[in-house]
Amino acid sequence: MLFEIHMLKNYPPTNLNRDDTGSPKSCIFGGTQRGRVSSQSLKRAWRMSDKFGKLLQKPGIRTRRLPDLVAEKLAERGMAQDVVEELRLKITGIANKEGKENTNLITAQIIIYSPEDIEAATDAAQDIAKDKNAKDLKKIKATEFAKMFSDVKVRPITLDIALFGRMVTSDAFRDVEAAMQVAHAISTHTVTRESDFYTAVDDLIAESDESGAGMMGDIDFNSCCYYIYAAIDSDKLAENLKDSPDKQALIDCILPGIVEVMAFSNPSGKQNSFAGHVFPDLITVEVKDDNVPTSYANAFAEPAKVGYARGKGEVGLVADSVQKLAAEIDMMKKAYSLEVKHRAWFCPRYDSIVPLEAETEITKSFTDLKKLLTAWGRGE
Repeated sequence: MLFEIHMLKNYPPTNLNRDDTGSPKSCIFGGTQRGRVSSQSLKRAWRMSDKFGKLLQKPGIRTRRLPDLVAEKLAERGMAQDVVEELRLKITGIANKEGKENTNLITAQIIIYSPEDIEAATDAAQDIAKDKNAKDLKKIKATEFAKMFSDVKVRPITLDIALFGRMVTSDAFRDVEAAMQVAHAISTHTVTRESDFYTAVDDLIAESDESGAGMMGDIDFNSCCYYIYAAIDSDKLAENLKDSPDKQALIDCILPGIVEVMAFSNPSGKQNSFAGHVFPDLITVEVKDDNVPTSYANAFAEPAKVGYARGKGEVGLVADSVQKLAAEIDMMKKAYSLEVKHRAWFCPRYDSIVPLEAETEITKSFTDLKKLLTAWGRGE
């Protein structure tokens, strides 16, 4: 089955995801400037959230410091320090085809590792160091470590690796095609970037002859209602988790679990300065038998805006965004006869706006939404 998640999140002034100049990321869509949050930023926010940690139970670790992780475990196993240090250097070369060592003691490639991957690397290091001293190990190439990972095809991976995928250039670790696709979030409306000029006053300045600020600077920000879209291929997820002893339990809980993660977490960029922590104004989830992903981003090709609707008076930006998304769902169903097995619609602020399609189930609370998604995730 295919699970598709669509959300609208309306943020106050924030700088959630910065470009190389420190400004909020943006893009041109529908001929106008939009705010943007990259899919990488969204996925990291989800992966690092407390909610995701509870869902995962055993999270992966994304790092270039595998040598440090292995060295710590080898030391715990009582290995001599000089041997551990030589192995630490050798391990820097296992995450690439050439096996080139790095004196900075980090791997050439950043990889997300499962706990089983780290244990396998530790076991391989211990085996290759058997009956050898540090001087003997200097003659061994790092590529020999990778050859000892004989269980690479059957080592279980964690749920985050199964969802978001993993691309590696080493035979020691398995490439994993992501079961979850995530779009860059874009604002439903045209955005104008603003800038905040700030100063910091020295608390002791009154005791001296100095005047003026202790420091000053500026930071760019914007305020956006973002459309967020993600799709999960449950068949690909099952394939990725085939070696996990908890495979079925993870698959059963993924739909309500990931929707809760997406709803309850926000990117961390400049949050200490702006505290832009919000919940969605709209969540709609679709379940399909056919693997035909459908983003509704084109609902906002003509930007949402504050305006007036006949018989309704003034319509706010978020309400217009909700209305555009509902209309897009109805239009796509009518135009392309898209088959949707289930559709849930949760819009607590504007509960009078709903798609007209008969298969849409309206929920009044997030708890009710989770109950519905739990049943659908189990195929009920």
